[in-house]
Amino acid sequence: MDVGIRSDRAALLAVTCLGQFMVLLDSTIVGAALPDMQQRLHTQLNGLQWIVDAYVLLVAMLLLSGGVFADRFGRKRVFLAGVAVFTAASVLCSAAPSIGWLITGRVVQGIGASALSPASLALLAAAYPVPQERVKAIGLWAGFSGIGLAAGPLAGGILVDAFGWPAIFLVNVPIGAVLLLAGMRILGESRNPAAPALDIPGTVLSVLGVGTLTYGLIEGGSRGWTSPVILASFAAAVVILAAFVAVERRGATPMLPLRLFRQRLFTVSSTAMVVVGFALMGSSFFFSQFFVYVQGSSVLRAGVQTLPATLAMVIVSPYAGRFAARYGFRIVVTTGLTLAGLGLLAMGFVHAGTGYGNVWWRLAVLGIGFALTMSPLTGAAIQSVSPQEGGLASGISSTTRQIGAVLGVAVLGAIVRTRESGGASFEAGLNSAFVAAGAVTLACAVFTGLWLARSEPPEASAPRAQPTVTTPS
Repeated sequence: MDVGIRSDRAALLAVTCLGQFMVLLDSTIVGAALPDMQQRLHTQLNGLQWIVDAYVLLVAMLLLSGGVFADRFGRKRVFLAGVAVFTAASVLCSAAPSIGWLITGRVVQGIGASALSPASLALLAAAYPVPQERVKAIGLWAGFSGIGLAAGPLAGGILVDAFGWPAIFLVNVPIGAVLLLAGMRILGESRNPAAPALDIPGTVLSVLGVGTLTYGLIEGGSRGWTSPVILASFAAAVVILAAFVAVERRGATPMLPLRLFRQRLFTVSSTAMVVVGFALMGSSFFFSQFFVYVQGSSVLRAGVQTLPATLAMVIVSPYAGRFAARYGFRIVVTTGLTLAGLGLLAMGFVHAGTGYGNVWWRLAVLGIGFALTMSPLTGAAIQSVSPQEGGLASGISSTTRQIGAVLGVAVLGAIVRTRESGGASFEAGLNSAFVAAGAVTLACAVFTGLWLARSEPPEASAPRAQPTVTTPS
């Protein structure tokens, strides 16, 4: 290969990795700042839930459309637009004078991330047309950008301790500036003339349906579960999501082809990925709050204390696909879900007086468990469809995880608020939330094992290598 081509590809790889690093850094750095946000913005738990879910909701619902948009209108153009929107939204978030403005900024951030993330992967795939080279490049992209997941809690703790919560958003500004300057010079434009049309009705209905459901779950604890507004939101969510299913079933180019769910392996992997997002994001939302509010740690120390979970995921994730290839998808995924569930259950029994030496291993166990599940689940989803639909299956896998994350933050937060409204302490509410997340995860392990016990196809034991961290969670 020509030296110039190798150099160009290396530069492109660096730019796309840095873009995804920024997105993933933002997904974990916010958790470390939640206690400071709550104090300085004078908000309650539901306000913190919206800070997280406003972002994740937009990413979840726009991710598939973002990939199609990049293919149709130019991957470089969409990537740079996503970087610009994400960076500008970060400035808006840092300057937000109230919780409302911060949530608005997070919505715009989610729009930017939903364009940036799939476009970065599309640019990389186009630059490496040879399958073997593409797999290696995507592996590097996932690995290096995944460092953002591990760096988030520590970086967040340091920045919040020194400058306050706005600093966690301002850190995106220099990264975004470098990406814009380098991207304009380094990236070449590419597109897919055969890309499908945008599914605008499906996209709008999905945002409205999941958003309305999320509203009911988050606000139900404060407004009352039987209040007319909450009951109306749940009813509206059912109607809108039913309309979404009808549109996707009849549409010529649906964003979510329902026929894929006729494949048992695809359905099981997608369902399990929802549970992974639910339990992982829903529980990690409370990690820093547990250390700060229950155990009295500083924000900086809490950021360090949450590291075992993210470090375990970053270290173990690259090996998960190899384990699945050797031992089979069902064994590795059920083992991972079981470990994650047990780790979460163990977190449900920590208290104010529990020493950190008896806490860190629980975080590590759940991190290892989730790391063992995500790559094999994505690979199984891809393996269950035709080669031409592998990219779509990967995108749906990421989307289902994000939908689970939205619901996890909303539902587990509702459990905590409901316990508190019944007179229980915040600590007791957290214990109940962790136990609920663990129980759901263990139930999913049983479900996955039983469903696939006699139906796992041979090729599912060797899922194709795909990135496991294609979007923020």
